[in-house]
Amino acid sequence: MKKVPLFIVVLLMPLSLAYGQTNSDTVDDLENRLKSEEFNVGLLLQSVGVLSLDDDSFNGGRQFELGATRLDIKGQLPSNFIYRMQLDFRRSPSIIDAQVGYRFSDQFRIVTGMFKPFLSSDLDPSPAATDFINRARLVGSMLNSRELGVTALGETEGFNYRFGIYNGNGRQLGNDDNNFLYTVRLGYQVNLEDNGTVDFGLNGAVNTSEGESVGNTGLISAGDRTIYGTFVKYDSDTFFGTVEFLQTDFELAGSGLDETITGFYATVGSNISEQSQLLARVDHLSYDELGNDSNRVVLGWNYQTTQLVSFQLNGLLQFNDGVDNQAGISGNLQFHF
Repeated sequence: MKKVPLFIVVLLMPLSLAYGQTNSDTVDDLENRLKSEEFNVGLLLQSVGVLSLDDDSFNGGRQFELGATRLDIKGQLPSNFIYRMQLDFRRSPSIIDAQVGYRFSDQFRIVTGMFKPFLSSDLDPSPAATDFINRARLVGSMLNSRELGVTALGETEGFNYRFGIYNGNGRQLGNDDNNFLYTVRLGYQVNLEDNGTVDFGLNGAVNTSEGESVGNTGLISAGDRTIYGTFVKYDSDTFFGTVEFLQTDFELAGSGLDETITGFYATVGSNISEQSQLLARVDHLSYDELGNDSNRVVLGWNYQTTQLVSFQLNGLLQFNDGVDNQAGISGNLQFHF
């Protein structure tokens, strides 16, 4: 246990060094040069430390690692064509997003290429803007973070929609069985009298691809896997929160068994100052056949140190069905331009 305070000191040291720095004219000048509607350059660097309180692999074990390390270039041309290319450099340069599309209007856009499939509210934000260091477990357990295909999307009078068709095998550059993943999202936003907003959403998908991995679970779907869920998000100057449910049904390849994975989380948070947020999350994940059921509680503190540098600290406690409970700590120091 002596390692715990030492670990926290190491994580907080960079924060203390950066504390007190203010925004500069240099940052504003860089934004004027590199961020416009036609050509927008972004850079994200994350340095992460994880610690399991027991000597096990929970929360990544005990190590320092790189989080998202990305270069993002995007824009909309005067001709209404839109584009985006995002590269990750953690091991070697690899394409995360590669999009080309056309904006007919706010009500109708077409985007083609590799991008997020619009199937979970917690998958939507950039890593630079997530509530916690790690996304809710339902994301990785049921979804690929990117899919290759085409999506039609738009917004009108509070309503929004996304209809997509993808290869259904993640970031693989091709369709290995000539079957597809079909997705839909329908949403609506309500503006409240206190300047807050509430977003409602329904997600659904059918993946007809055969022999495909189910998220990061190591399970293989025989084909015709369904995904469905719903979410509600609240946001205001003081409080914010999200409740999301997601479930997937499929036949386990080679077994003939029908598996159902169920995920649920509820996040609540408060902007306690212009720079600080306090958050809490309850995260549930269960499997009907495998029986690996667990509930995780995550407490978080987010601090915007300067205009470009921020810090996150998370404490995790997981209650496992039938095995020992687990606990850990994570920290993330982030530069985002």
